[in-house]
Amino acid sequence: MTNAFGANKISLAVALLPIAVLLGGLAAVIILRGPLATADMAPWILLIASAAGLAAARARGGLEMRSMRVGFLRSASQVLPAVPILACIALLSTTWMTSGAVPLLIDYGMALLHPSWFLAAVCAICAVVSVVTGSSWSTVATIGVAFIGIGTALGQHPGWTAGAVISGAYFGDKMSPMSDTTVVASATCGVDLFRHIRYMMLTTLPAMVVALVVFAARGLAAERSAPVSSTLGAELNAAFNLSPWLLTLPALTMVLLILRVHTALTLGISALAGAAATLIFQPGGSVGAADLPRVMFSGFTPGYSSETVNELTATGGLLGILPVIWLILCALVFGSVMIGTGMISAITDSLAKLVRGRVSAVGASVVTGLTLNAATADQYLSLIINGNMYRTLFRRNRLEPRLLSRSIEDSISATSPLIPWSSCGVTQASVLGVATMTYLPYCVFNYLTPLMALLVAWTGWRIRRT
Repeated sequence: MTNAFGANKISLAVALLPIAVLLGGLAAVIILRGPLATADMAPWILLIASAAGLAAARARGGLEMRSMRVGFLRSASQVLPAVPILACIALLSTTWMTSGAVPLLIDYGMALLHPSWFLAAVCAICAVVSVVTGSSWSTVATIGVAFIGIGTALGQHPGWTAGAVISGAYFGDKMSPMSDTTVVASATCGVDLFRHIRYMMLTTLPAMVVALVVFAARGLAAERSAPVSSTLGAELNAAFNLSPWLLTLPALTMVLLILRVHTALTLGISALAGAAATLIFQPGGSVGAADLPRVMFSGFTPGYSSETVNELTATGGLLGILPVIWLILCALVFGSVMIGTGMISAITDSLAKLVRGRVSAVGASVVTGLTLNAATADQYLSLIINGNMYRTLFRRNRLEPRLLSRSIEDSISATSPLIPWSSCGVTQASVLGVATMTYLPYCVFNYLTPLMALLVAWTGWRIRRT
């Protein structure tokens, strides 16, 4: 008996072997070296799991070169389009920072702070900064830390402040075209990046609105001390020439998005516009015409007098995105093995017996996403594994690929900081100085998002059959 690729049929037990090796290897790393070590070790564990899959398929007679070629081509078509987009994202985030565009948006956002609306403003500002930068980690590690200090001075419970910071940061991380997790989720499921983002709005925006209402109600009900004062705005103005004309950069990007220009081309044009804006608006800055190529490649390491501004504006450039690209390439190998040997087909055939319709399909992908998040402690691996596991199953149930890409992001990207032993949970807790279990009840957006995914699936809102 053969699978769809012509290879001998693989049993479910054999198909689960590479996943067991992957999860076992990650668990060993977490136990022996801690959750943060998974970022460095995950690519190698993926390669080891791929080798285990090849060996198992070979032993069972399920390894054929023709099917492996098909598996490689299919896996490559899912994953490789993300690489140039990630490269453009790295360039854009660097040039928008050196030009002063991102510092300008942060400065405008800081002006919105008022004691009565502190928590809601914190959530909104972190959301804007995270959308612009595409990074929840940098948002939390910079202005998030500042907000924790301000909230402490106002007498706010640290869990509330941390919850507002993380809710806003991960909203932006999900909705930003510059977010690597968003790119990985859309690429894994074969969905255009901006089509994926637009479809996520149906679950993400309602969850964010509810979160803002909760934070606003908490802020209005709490007792207030003196108005908030911060030197961050003055420090940003001292470091950059914050001209309102810099708003033409995000405006240009929005026009290109509305015109449906190709994603990589849109980001590339925006990055070049940021480079030109650096030379125009920051003529006396630390990045000149001769320095710009080096900064775009190796990243921006500022040397301003303010340590907060230095942390806020530092970027990794093209070199900084290489570890993510390396992980994606190793995931390509793993996906090729799982698809080419028919192991994904064996798993989805078994799952298909349990899935009937959109509610059970979305519910299964959400539960699997939460489980993988907890088991792997890494959101990138969880996105890639979940997307590959359910892609064929969704197709068989005549459900759109964008429904799958939305479901895995709703269940994985949003909930990753809520798991104490995950890389996100450990990082945010250590950076903010607030334990994961302390801020977890107040991350309203993060735990509402997967619930919203299930609710929308139950109602069938904007879910179409293919």
